[in-house]
Amino acid sequence: MSNPPSRGIYLAILGAAVLAVAGGAAFWTASRQKPQTSADQIVTVDARSCQPNAITVPGGRRSFEIVNASDRPIEWEIVDGVMVVAERENIAPGFHATLAVQLAPGSYEMTCGLLTNPRGTLTVTASDEATAAASEVTLKKFLGPLSEYRVYLVMQGNQAVKAAEKLRDAIDAGDLPAARAAWAEARLPYRRVEPLAYRFSDLENVIDPSAAYLAGREQDPGFTGYHRIEYGLFAQNSTEGLAPVADRLVADLGTLAERLKAAPLDPALLLALPGAMARQLAEAQIPEGENSYAGNDARDLTAATEGIAKLTGLLRQVVASVDPKLDAELGTEMQAATDAVAALQGQDWSQVPAEQRQKLAADFTRLAETLDRLQPIIGMN
Repeated sequence: MSNPPSRGIYLAILGAAVLAVAGGAAFWTASRQKPQTSADQIVTVDARSCQPNAITVPGGRRSFEIVNASDRPIEWEIVDGVMVVAERENIAPGFHATLAVQLAPGSYEMTCGLLTNPRGTLTVTASDEATAAASEVTLKKFLGPLSEYRVYLVMQGNQAVKAAEKLRDAIDAGDLPAARAAWAEARLPYRRVEPLAYRFSDLENVIDPSAAYLAGREQDPGFTGYHRIEYGLFAQNSTEGLAPVADRLVADLGTLAERLKAAPLDPALLLALPGAMARQLAEAQIPEGENSYAGNDARDLTAATEGIAKLTGLLRQVVASVDPKLDAELGTEMQAATDAVAALQGQDWSQVPAEQRQKLAADFTRLAETLDRLQPIIGMN
């Protein structure tokens, strides 16, 4: 016959029940009470949403206290489009965590518990603190633009080689119409990277020399590269004798492509390139023209403008938060130059009136002057 349960067992069971209730009460209390915190904003995440679900804070460094009032571990994120700005992970039920983050003015979303839950909204308003933070331009802010420009250089350098190979093949085949079309295409990727390419003087002098700058003009041994081929195709109307020139152009562009991959890029160089190229176009290439035999400078200018626009767009990423007015001016001047070049497409450059060239040159001069203002405005800390 078994003995009846002792009083001690009953007391143990009762004690466990009390502890369970107390634990549950503690969770209930922790999940509903505001924590004692110095955070700028407390956000409570329950099973379905954030409370509050819409938050507005001034820009700058802000702190958030996240309270998990649900029955599952959660993560809480601030999201800008598809990019996570900041997050706290694995906040246990009944617990809270603090998140501090530097926020620029703008509209963001907040994740609220389950991924299927509707997101909350976070609005960050302009403030003196945010303005001061944005004006601190460091190398970190240039890393993205510098990396993106490197990729652009590599892609355009490779395209220049491939286009020159196609030109060489047409010359080898003695196909004058195909060679002329290939020559026009081969110029474009080179013109897009010319802001940096022309700084390699040894390669510039063999890839793109003008007969006007050579003692023997078209008969000078130094007359090589694009314009020597242009002279043969469009002035002499022949592919004869151009095969060695085309072979060398392919080789020289291959060397250029390798240099573009390895060229040291830094913020100072990125700041200098587009303004210098815009001014070079305004002072020399637009007034005088460059493709003396083909007369298709307008198409070349389109590619050159694309190269400047690429650089300008990358620099606008840096200046936008520092000087929005200058950013807007850059956008306006860049668009004006782009539109002016587009209006000349299809025209033989020798037939473009001097007044129209002067107006186009003025557009690029204004763009260069606006780009020149970047260095003192952005600076570097």
